[in-house]
Order: sequence, then structure tokens, then C-alpha cells
Amino acid sequence: MTGASRLLLSLVLAVSAGAVRAAETVRPGYWESTDRVLSPVRKTTVERRCVTKADIAKFMMGPSNHIYACAYPEQSVGGGVITFKGRCADKKGTAFDISGRGAYTATTLHLIARVSLAAIPMLAGVASTDARRIGDVCPSTSK
Repeated sequence: MTGASRLLLSLVLAVSAGAVRAAETVRPGYWESTDRVLSPVRKTTVERRCVTKADIAKFMMGPSNHIYACAYPEQSVGGGVITFKGRCADKKGTAFDISGRGAYTATTLHLIARVSLAAIPMLAGVASTDARRIGDVCPSTSK
């Protein structure tokens, strides 16, 4: 995986969890998600995991990770639509603009994020997450 594809995948996963309201969410259960870096370099990963009630906000807007910290002054969740616009930075302080839009139901989630790297324009790109609920009960071996 190239640095650019790692960056884009990490940024999609770093979308802030703060905007999700408990009454307008996906259902807890066993989920499968497919994360794709669409450009500049294609990369796809698939993960199955257990989403508890406590994890729903983090799951819908993407988990924070150890590489990027993100702030989203513009974000909205409701009526089956998620939108966000903000800025992420790595531990060295390199900042990146990110914006995105998505749709959700009780059993599906789709997000598309666009990353704009002002300092390195050739690394700008697009990434997506598609997830679907595959069960009520999580296997004992799930994350």
C-alpha cells in the first residue's frame, strides 16, 4: 500500500464521531464494511465487526485512529443523510481538508470522502466506505 492510499484510507476512517445522535442511527449487530481508496491509488479492505449500542456513533462517522485527529465544524446527521466538512492533522501537524457525504438506513451505511491536500495537491483523492448489517448476534470470535 502506498503512502497516498494509506493516507486516504486513514482519513476516511478518521471522520469525527461527534455528530451522530442516538435516535437517528444504524442498528447494533454484526456488520461487514468495505473501505475503498478510489484515487489516486486503488485499495480495498473488508472487515467484519461487532457494533454495540455504545459503538454506533463511532461506527457511523468512522473511528478515530492513532494517526489523524480530525475536527468537523460542519457536520450533519439526519433523515438518512450524513454530511461533513473539516480538517485532519497527523502527529507532525500536517493538515488536510476533508469533506464527505453519505447515506444510511438501520442496516446499511455508505460514505464518500474527498481529501484535499493543499501542501501536496497530487495526493488529493477520494475514498469510500460501504457497510451492511449481516446479523443480530456477533460471533464470539468477532472484534
